[in-house]
Amino acid sequence: MRTVLVTGTGGAGRTTVAAATALAAAREGQRTLLLTADPDGTPEALLGIRSLRSAPGRSADRLPWSVPVELAPGVWAARIITDEWFRSELSALQDRGHGLLDLLGATPLDGEELTALPGVESIALLRALRAAQTAPPGTGWDVLVVDMPPAPDTVALLALPEQLRRYLRRLLPAERQAARALRPMLAQLAGVPMPAQKLYETAERWERELAAVQGVVESEATTVRLVVEPGPLADRALRTARAGLALHGCRVEAVIANRLLPTGTSDPWLAALSGQQQDALKELYEQWAPAVPVRELPHLGRDPHGVGDPRGAEPRPGADGEDGVDDRRAPAGLAALAGAVGAPAARPDRPAPDPWTVEDRLADDGVLLWRLPLPGADRDGLGLVRRGDELIVGVGPFHRVLPLPSALRRCTVSGAGLRDGWLQVRFTPDPDLWPKRL
Repeated sequence: MRTVLVTGTGGAGRTTVAAATALAAAREGQRTLLLTADPDGTPEALLGIRSLRSAPGRSADRLPWSVPVELAPGVWAARIITDEWFRSELSALQDRGHGLLDLLGATPLDGEELTALPGVESIALLRALRAAQTAPPGTGWDVLVVDMPPAPDTVALLALPEQLRRYLRRLLPAERQAARALRPMLAQLAGVPMPAQKLYETAERWERELAAVQGVVESEATTVRLVVEPGPLADRALRTARAGLALHGCRVEAVIANRLLPTGTSDPWLAALSGQQQDALKELYEQWAPAVPVRELPHLGRDPHGVGDPRGAEPRPGADGEDGVDDRRAPAGLAALAGAVGAPAARPDRPAPDPWTVEDRLADDGVLLWRLPLPGADRDGLGLVRRGDELIVGVGPFHRVLPLPSALRRCTVSGAGLRDGWLQVRFTPDPDLWPKRL
């Protein structure tokens, strides 16, 4: 499945661009699902549809989103149902751990009294990404477009599966799980019941689920669209987001410059705002193009409402039509933006190649060079820590624990530098560990 994650700076119009992207994909004949986690009704107002409601029946039997509503031929919209998903998962967890709860004298919580905790939205969104990939035959989609949170939250969310898997491996290492067969004997020796088998099975299930979600994030078919309303403050936020996405290996397929004001106006106030936008837009092209395309969306004069003409009418902001009607008064539909946003290009659904490379400079400089692409990073916000066979890389508010390639584990870090968007870490072979020539 082709997956497009739409994020960007706060208030830049992520939901608008996500909806326009979904419409553009549907025009190409792709069955498209637009997913949003926004609970406040804004997507419905933007899309011009009724409230997105949950499907009837038990939560465990349903997909983790509301009943999809058809926006236009080939495109549907749905909301991730965080509260119901949380209640279902926690109730199932209580059922699996009832033995331990009885041992502790704890009383299980009823489903009606459960309320989603802060941060659960991220887990529910990741679960929805996985569920969309495994929909039953005939009920799935060709393209999934997800209206993501602002860029910093999106980076943290996409990094979560790898981080949680690492925590599970540390807390429940393979050798401890392998000793499960000894638990009945240990229980007799200790005189108290040992943790139930179902708890270990739950940990294994979580590992499988997290690995599957991580596979979706790391697939070549999953890309990110960054939305920004050009301006001096947004530029810095976008560079930080770019560095965070690169750190976690996420592929940015396009930058969407949204709500561009018309140029050449005689109004001095509007001309000043437009000039500021154009200066920021020039910076965007210099930083991103041609490696990543920059696509421009005009300001429609008002917030979009509804799909509009799904056949693809182009936006004509601020111009009088031939019939004398002022187009600025006409409702602006999302279909007017779909052509400018463009449909996502086809990409193979396979694991993306590792972006980190090791360059052998032993003959010339006596070092191995590990090169990590970090466009958008700056030296002041960069941090490196060697911890055993791992390298902890920090970029601004983001960090990632990277396992060292086998050759580098027998080396010591002798220096690092950031040049042209690449972090280059120098490793010198440790004489006590490096293989000696015969």
